[in-house]
Amino acid sequence: MLEFAGPHDIARRTFAAVDAAVGVGREFGLTVTDAVVLHDVFSVVVHLAPSPVVARVPVVLPHYTDLGSLARRQQAELEVTRWLADQGTPVIPPSPLAPRKPVRRDGFSMTFWQFVEEDRDEQPDYVANCEIVPDLHAAMRPYPGRLSFLSAAEPRFVEESLALLGKHPDLIAPADLDRALREWRVLKPLVRSRAAFEEAFPGIELQPIHGDCPPANIFSGVAGNLYADFELATLGPVEWDLAALGPDCEAAYNRGAQRNGMRMLNEDVLRFVNAVGMLRAIASLALVPQLPSLVEYLMPAVDQWRSTPFAGGVGD
Repeated sequence: MLEFAGPHDIARRTFAAVDAAVGVGREFGLTVTDAVVLHDVFSVVVHLAPSPVVARVPVVLPHYTDLGSLARRQQAELEVTRWLADQGTPVIPPSPLAPRKPVRRDGFSMTFWQFVEEDRDEQPDYVANCEIVPDLHAAMRPYPGRLSFLSAAEPRFVEESLALLGKHPDLIAPADLDRALREWRVLKPLVRSRAAFEEAFPGIELQPIHGDCPPANIFSGVAGNLYADFELATLGPVEWDLAALGPDCEAAYNRGAQRNGMRMLNEDVLRFVNAVGMLRAIASLALVPQLPSLVEYLMPAVDQWRSTPFAGGVGD
């Protein structure tokens, strides 16, 4: 059985991450007198005040993740974001006051970003945000770096998490897990193989994409909106960035795509990415022991998934 983190465990984890970030920041020569935690969910995000630097320290991770594999993913994010910033794309860039590479300390791997003041009066408008995602896709299309095919789908995470959930019936009912495993057998070949995807969806261009729901990762800065959090940047169909957002968001994306002279979203690919996105939500139940509050966000997705066609209708 998995052990669940309690409030004191989470508080200790947060304190340790902040302490590590402050220590690294001071080693860089930054003045840090008032470290402020901005977010504390999957990562501890801490402003190393008064320096204009934010450290992001991942703390909720799949059980198999080591610092080496995490650092490789972080380095890819830094490279994508720095390139976009150099092209004039509105992103939160890496900090120029710290090395543009992941830094390890006390069992953590962290990255450092430019502090941007948030407009706290601005409420997220996901439909409006979806309309500017094609602008990001247009900007990312010529990115020259190497990205893996659909790594954002995290097939190892899905597979190993579903296996782990088999030992934890308090997190998922056996019937639900059985369906998830059968769906994964249908979807896995298209996730793991670019050739299989291209055979199933001929003519669908693959390009660099954000990978982690960009409409939910647009930061409302006082000087304007900025794209943020490219941790799962990947090579894939643009539909991946709209997974599970629904028809209003899809219509908004299509308006933005038309403005950019880009293709509309493909319904068959949407069914595929929505089905994979749902399975990733199911698999994320395996992270609940590390972050118990996650369950309240995941259960509505599980309920929605039960009402959807098997594997999103892929293969029918």
